Amino acid sequence: MCGICGWVDFEGDLRESGDTLKDMTETMACRGPDDAGMWISEHGAVGHRRLSIIDLEGGRQPMVAEQDGKVLAVLTYSGEVYNFRELRAELAGRGHEFRTRSDTEVVLRAYLEWGDGLAEHLNGMFAFGVWDARREELVLVRDRLGIKPLYYYPTPGGVLFGSEPKAILANPAVERVVDAEGMRELLVFVKTPECGVFRGMHEVRPGGIVRIGRDGLTKRRYWRLPSHEHPDDLPTTVRTVRGLLDDIVERQLISDVPLCTLLSGGLDSSAVTALAGQALRRHDQGRLRSFAVDFTGYAENFSPDAMRDTPDAPFVHDLVRHLEHLGVEHSDIVLDSADLMDPGVRAAVLRARDLPTGVGDMDTSLYLLFRAVRAHSTVALSGESADEVFGGYRWFHDPATVDAGTFPWLASGTRLSALDQVLDQDLLRELDVPGYTARRYGEALAEVPRLPGESAKEARMREVCYLHLTRFVQMLLDRKDRMSMAVGLEVRVPFCDHRLVEYVFNTPWSMKTFDGREKSLLRAAAADVLPESVLARKKSPYPSTQDPAYEKALKDEAARLLDSGRLPSVADAAKVRAMIDEPASAVSRHDLRANLEGLLQFTAWLDRYRVTVAV
Repeated sequence: MCGICGWVDFEGDLRESGDTLKDMTETMACRGPDDAGMWISEHGAVGHRRLSIIDLEGGRQPMVAEQDGKVLAVLTYSGEVYNFRELRAELAGRGHEFRTRSDTEVVLRAYLEWGDGLAEHLNGMFAFGVWDARREELVLVRDRLGIKPLYYYPTPGGVLFGSEPKAILANPAVERVVDAEGMRELLVFVKTPECGVFRGMHEVRPGGIVRIGRDGLTKRRYWRLPSHEHPDDLPTTVRTVRGLLDDIVERQLISDVPLCTLLSGGLDSSAVTALAGQALRRHDQGRLRSFAVDFTGYAENFSPDAMRDTPDAPFVHDLVRHLEHLGVEHSDIVLDSADLMDPGVRAAVLRARDLPTGVGDMDTSLYLLFRAVRAHSTVALSGESADEVFGGYRWFHDPATVDAGTFPWLASGTRLSALDQVLDQDLLRELDVPGYTARRYGEALAEVPRLPGESAKEARMREVCYLHLTRFVQMLLDRKDRMSMAVGLEVRVPFCDHRLVEYVFNTPWSMKTFDGREKSLLRAAAADVLPESVLARKKSPYPSTQDPAYEKALKDEAARLLDSGRLPSVADAAKVRAMIDEPASAVSRHDLRANLEGLLQFTAWLDRYRVTVAV
């Protein structure tokens, strides 16, 4: 995994802009701690920071393709292509010669063979830019599910691009402005495709391609969720899901560096861990390591809440015992409130995010987990996205929420960020976030691929699944990418393989819930490799601390901010004071913490990123 950036300018000479390109590239040193490189021509320039995973010596970037001493194309690439070996063989059969063992060179040669049609050939997670020197054209490509981020910022003479906003913001030509539309996006807890929040900044849409040449900018989508009849009966469907998972996990174990899994004791991460352990044993590739996050005293003092019935630790340890024959080496990373409130860690989390869209202690603990994992492994497999693919969240199964006429997670009252709770009421009325949400919801529904003849129930559940796969999971994937890459850890997400996503998306909802429970297909497909305790466990999201000491620390910090007169002008001091004065309870309240954390992160962001709010 890596960090990429670049610059196209048809009105100037970029050969004089090496220092600026270096500044852009260096913002992503955490994404690529192993190597750095730049390539500059008159109108096209690219930068790269490398995290070495495959072909440690041969995969250096930017990678240049030449013929007869002339540059054909230059690639800056982030990600992993899991079918690169098959593609390499196919391209070799078409006359291409390879100098390295890297998937990077396969992507470059695939571009020379198929142009931007290469995207349809790739299975993986990726974001890359190709400067086509023959046409003087930049081609930006992003994977189907949006696992890897890719931003761009059109300029009068061309475009700037980067893996993260910070790379683009490092160019002095960019304004650090967030207007009303950007503020609405910060508040809505929905990921709108292509919206970059900063004025003038955009994301390449998942499954999208952006081309920039002398004639301007064009976009096309090479992939979108398809709808078609599901031909298989239930036993065949379960076998197909299992077959896909076996193939996906095995492909994603390819690595020239130490690899592990992230384990929560839930169905998703446990299935990935069990299948990965089996695959490693099958190919005599050694023992699997796994890691879990926990909090001091969490299991002993756990109190069930609206989203979590049980703590993770007992189920994690059940799974490890169940896989004893595979020799899984497991480690618990145990954190306390002092770890979560560490100013340096909180600053690192904000810098990783680039935006005040964090989810408080759940971001901080994830960052600390990944930092600890990175001391032992460079690649980790995660169970992320299984809930969106298989229908795992509780609101999928609540008729009132499903039929609420808005994004189901919003109708359920789920709020992982709560900046709107501390903003000035006049500003909130002007922004009209409910109206913005309704507009975005209508846009999403208009995209849903319909299947003629479906019952009303099946058609609605197709909509609900589409909303999650295009507007919800991207928030979680973005969080996982930013927290992991901030410490130079590559996280792979097997449940985002587009073959699995397409197959399950088109499986009828009645089959996805055939046993009356959430994620029925996944549970059936993994039943032979998991203990009964994990198979019977209800969905429990990523853990959040319940320590009252953490809530008190947040209140103290907010009080210092308020008393110093440094409260942002768009915040409501009375609301903040009321939150600070709320009596403490024996178990820390997530909603109150979310309000305070939203305020503190937003304030730090305005200051450190020198943002102008133009509303």
